[in-house]
This record gives sequence, C-alpha cells and structure tokens, in this order.
Amino acid sequence: MKDLHQIKTIVLTAFAPIVWGSTYIVTTELLPAESPLLAATIRALPAGLLLVFFGKALPSSAWLARLGVLGFLNIGLFFYCLFFAATYLPGGMAAMVMSIQPVVVILLSWWLLGAKVSAIQLMASVVGIFGIALLVLNSAAKLDLEGLIVASVGTLSMASGVVLTKKWGRPTGMSVLNFTGWQLLFGGLMLLPVAIWLEGVPHQLTLMNSLGYLYLSVIGAVVGYFLWFRGIDQLPTTTVSFLGFLSSVSACILGYIVLDQHLSVFQLLGALLVLVSIVLASQRSSDKSTLSNQTPTIRSLEGN
Repeated sequence: MKDLHQIKTIVLTAFAPIVWGSTYIVTTELLPAESPLLAATIRALPAGLLLVFFGKALPSSAWLARLGVLGFLNIGLFFYCLFFAATYLPGGMAAMVMSIQPVVVILLSWWLLGAKVSAIQLMASVVGIFGIALLVLNSAAKLDLEGLIVASVGTLSMASGVVLTKKWGRPTGMSVLNFTGWQLLFGGLMLLPVAIWLEGVPHQLTLMNSLGYLYLSVIGAVVGYFLWFRGIDQLPTTTVSFLGFLSSVSACILGYIVLDQHLSVFQLLGALLVLVSIVLASQRSSDKSTLSNQTPTIRSLEGN
C-alpha cells in the first residue's frame, strides 16, 4: 500500500515537468515575441497573489525570509536564467546544461541533509544526462560562454531550492498550496522590475495572447508548482530532481504532435534513457537517510 502511494505521488509530481514542457509551444505560438521575462513574470505573480490571498496563512518573520530565499531560488533567479540561457544557447544546449541538476541535488543532499550517495543514483545521473543529450542536441548546437555560465547558475539555483525546500519544510498550519503561492509571489515580485526594465510592457494583447498567459499562470504555475512542491514534501529530493528530465521529453513529444516536428531514432532512444534514469533514481534504496534525518529539522524550524 505504501509503494502504491509512492507511485501515485511520483506520477502526480511528474505531471509538473510534463506541463512545463509545453511552455515552449505556448510561448512561441500564443505569446508576443521577444517577451520571455514578461511571460515568466505573468506566469508567477498573478498565481502567487491569488494563492496567498485565498490561503490566508501568514508566515512568521523568520519564515518570510526563508520564503523569500525559496522564491528567489525556485522562481525568480531560475526563471531568469532559464529564459536567458534559452536565448543564448540554441540547439537544446540549455536543457543539456540544466540536466546536471540531479547530480547537484545529490551532492547538496549529502551536504545539507546527510543523505547517502549511492552508486545507483550516480548511474541514473549518467544515464539521464546521456538521454537528454540524445534528445535535445544536434550538430548545429553552438557554445556561448555567457549562456553556459547563466545556465549553470540556473541549475545551481533550482537544485538549491529543491534541497532547501526539503530541509526547511513548511510553516506550521500552512498548506502546500499556500506555500506554493508565497514562493510564486516573491519570485514574481523579483522578476517584475527586471522584465519591465529589459522588455517593457506590450502595447497590445490579443485573445490568444491572453489565453496563453492564462495557461502559463493557472496550469503552469498554480497546478504545476503545487504538484512539484507537494512532491518535494513527500518524496526523496533525488527522485524529484530526476523527474525534471520529463520537461525535455514532453517538449519534444508535443513538438512532434502539435508542430509536426520530426523525431529521430536517437531522440526516441534518448527519451527511453530518461525514463530508465527516473526508474533507477526512484528505487527504494535512494535517500532513505534523507527521510529519516529531516523530520526533526523541519519540526524545529516550524517552531520559529
């Protein structure tokens, strides 16, 4: 019964990166061109305001600082690095660089959570990174030093956010939905001035633009991040980080279905390897010490 519950949690958590994989299609087909940061802001800020307003759970002053840090790492800085890297690293190189996130999560979990590093986790990391390489890279991929640095910062940001979310837990009496809202709110507020400064405000929005923004905010942010943070709350950190690989798989499959893009044999093999890496990382041997070591840490923080 416990295994069935874990499988259900993994499937629900996997829905988040699968939804995020649709961001590319929504952005290119429905949103105004050359406004990625504005899209990221609209994706986060309205959803955060809505969830915080209806959640009606106010964190303590100590937790406000922690939520600000988590909002910065999981939303604000990560979104900025993601869109910047996608602009300057063509050919799926951004996805390739960010595919090292599980390795970073494994190391941070060992350092901050006392989790054991197993051979199967390292093997799953290698398999997953190789799968992403087959899935997204092509002969036209070019290296841009600035883009590589920003993509690496984004990887470290998201990995740190995942591990700290696991380490700190949630404030007492705050639901996962409200917890999600506070992070989206802080992240959106951080993105807003940067987006306006770099991109300005669009002069006109069509119905399709509005529908695209609505999808990103409701499905991509509210639903996606609720399931993501719920997964972090209930699953080992390494398992959650490997599920992030599904974003690239989803993007390729949706490109094939919606945009009539071609899928090569190598891409299909890459997708299969990604799934294999997730199965390997989800083995029961992974992160047992993480779960046992974290409960007192979370409880002690909640008392502040």
